[in-house]
Amino acid sequence: MKRFFTLLFLAVFFLTGSVFAEETVMINFSDLIDDYQGQNKATLMDFSTVAGTRYTEEEKAAMQTSLLVPNWEVELTSSAQTVVNNSLSYVLGVPVQNDVNNFATAGDQVMGIRVHFPEGSFNAYAMVKPPFEIPAYATSSVEDQPVKGDQFSGYGVVKNVGVLKSVKVRVYGMNFPMGLGLVFRDSRENTQSIFMSYLNFDGWRELEWQNPNYISEIRNREMRNDPLYPRSQPSLTLDSIYVYRDAMQEGGDFISYIKDVSIIYDQAVLDVLNSDIDHESTWSILADREEARRNSELKRLGNVQVLRYLETQKMHSDEDVAEPAAPTE
Repeated sequence: MKRFFTLLFLAVFFLTGSVFAEETVMINFSDLIDDYQGQNKATLMDFSTVAGTRYTEEEKAAMQTSLLVPNWEVELTSSAQTVVNNSLSYVLGVPVQNDVNNFATAGDQVMGIRVHFPEGSFNAYAMVKPPFEIPAYATSSVEDQPVKGDQFSGYGVVKNVGVLKSVKVRVYGMNFPMGLGLVFRDSRENTQSIFMSYLNFDGWRELEWQNPNYISEIRNREMRNDPLYPRSQPSLTLDSIYVYRDAMQEGGDFISYIKDVSIIYDQAVLDVLNSDIDHESTWSILADREEARRNSELKRLGNVQVLRYLETQKMHSDEDVAEPAAPTE
């Protein structure tokens, strides 16, 4: 009888369509603050485990990075990359001075983006990328997590995403005629580029993209039964943010601020459908699969971070220059 009423309840919601849409914040840049040894604790990644045994503990401690806002990078298209353009294109964590309803509270941090586009008359892109490819499945090494693999859930990753209905970005425009877009990556490593809108307005605004292929009418949807276990819940990850400058627009400096990114989506698997058997505790297929994926991502990202650390060690520093000895009589 209980199962009957559960199925009846689900059927009613299926007909109304309200069971599908779920809204969540994919990433809020106000959360990516310095709160742990110069990094963001919740998103800290330690790459020293793939650095080998030749490094000291102090050197290994420096091989850590996180999604701290200033760690994000601006990558220009190859035709726009010059020494000047690269050096004047970067990201900062910027505090908000005044309360703005539904957008930001005084003291909140937002992501400030500066891009120096070329002066020439040609199209150019600037990709704002995290310091490492955000892993869909990772477990924090400094925080206790009740669920393994959920370190970046809410920090650029959303799990159990079926069909994407809409995307929202809260952004501060300064009348620049540049376009803003997002790039997402799914659990199969496929990327999707979404153009949000142009930024030729002043002040805060919520930009929204509606999926033109989203079907709201249940009768028109393709119904199929997919195997549940051991299929892992599909995820959606923020790959990058891009700014587009048209060839007809003026080049030079571009400034903007982003508060957060949220999505509305259909669930891939209904959480309310409880199974009579705990499949995962019996077979451990998903845990083993996610562990292998985490290890693979750690090695790939770790090699890049180690190379960057070694490059910083080789860079010239004014402190390394010895003062000239005083002349002797």
